[in-house]
Amino acid sequence: MSSTHIKLIATSPMGLEAVVAREVRELGYEDVQVENGRITFIGDLAAICRANLWLRTSDRVLIQMAQFEARTFDELFEGVKALPWSDWIPEDGEFPVEGRSHKSQLSSVPACQGIVKKAVVEKLKQQYGTEWFEETGGRYVIEVSLLNDIATITLDTTGPGLHKRGYRKLVTEAPLKETMAAALVLLSRWEPERPLYDPFCGSGTIPIEAAMIGWNLAPGLRRTFNSSSWPIIPEELWEQAREEAFDLVKDDIPLQIGGSDIDPEAIEVALAAAKSAGLAKELTFKTLPVHKAMPAGEYGCLITNPPYGERIGDPKEVERALRQLGLTYAHMPTWSAFVFSPSKDLEHYMARKADKKRKLFNGRIECNLNQFFASGGLYAWKKQDREQGGPAAGKP
Repeated sequence: MSSTHIKLIATSPMGLEAVVAREVRELGYEDVQVENGRITFIGDLAAICRANLWLRTSDRVLIQMAQFEARTFDELFEGVKALPWSDWIPEDGEFPVEGRSHKSQLSSVPACQGIVKKAVVEKLKQQYGTEWFEETGGRYVIEVSLLNDIATITLDTTGPGLHKRGYRKLVTEAPLKETMAAALVLLSRWEPERPLYDPFCGSGTIPIEAAMIGWNLAPGLRRTFNSSSWPIIPEELWEQAREEAFDLVKDDIPLQIGGSDIDPEAIEVALAAAKSAGLAKELTFKTLPVHKAMPAGEYGCLITNPPYGERIGDPKEVERALRQLGLTYAHMPTWSAFVFSPSKDLEHYMARKADKKRKLFNGRIECNLNQFFASGGLYAWKKQDREQGGPAAGKP
């Protein structure tokens, strides 16, 4: 496999494929294919570094080693053994094998994992001239995924999922993943010149992700990845990718981002996370019930994931919280609201039909991103700015 022509996969939560694809294209990679749960694109070794540092809504970045038909264990073994494993995995590398199978004749996942492991060992034995591998070095997670008798063999460059940014040491109950929070902000089309507020902020994930987007902070800057220590990727490529990310930070933009929550412990967690992310001075968090949350400014975005299920066990409490959200939003005529919720009655509590809905999954829970646009359309503020010659003047 050429190091200048690598097939990469950015995995995606269900429903966010278009968002991940847009992020990949914005990184400059054009040969982008969108499939269920994955976006494939062609890159080089530097693309592994840049994709891991920059992708906000993807779960992880994989190298597609091969894809071939495998109806028998022999076909699977030979297909895997034919691959250039020693190009990637050094003699001391740790290479666990994960697997899954759907609608395929090779339905036993443990058996498939065993065959793949054996095939990789046989290939590395030939290359390194040894009978035993200590596996004490860097981590190279191989996955065999079978779908309709087609085996896809991948190598995981990320390690712990991309949602683990590194700023959140503590969590509240049922926290929203950072990747999903970033997706909600991106789907709102919010721009950093405008206010943004989350009245059910929990551990502060939506405001923190919004601030990172507003300042163009690469979400992976504070962490390392499995591939950070791989010999095949020169250290200078990681250094260049990080330098590029630091150069692109726009921390001179004043932000008007805040959040509130009725739980004082959640606010403590949010404040700690904001401090860890280097954004404590830019974000405002308060302990408030939703009916007292009245954010300052006009033409902003209210983006929120109201509590349900694990966070509030009592359905009446959930109903009360949604009703209060509707009453609060009624006093915010110039704001657009983006409410991520599994509730089928949300429009009833908001006292209006959503202008747009997008089905997304929070883990395995089916939710809708209910979009309520401000009076005068999605961005009434843009119209106002054009009339006054403000920041939105001249924008489409």
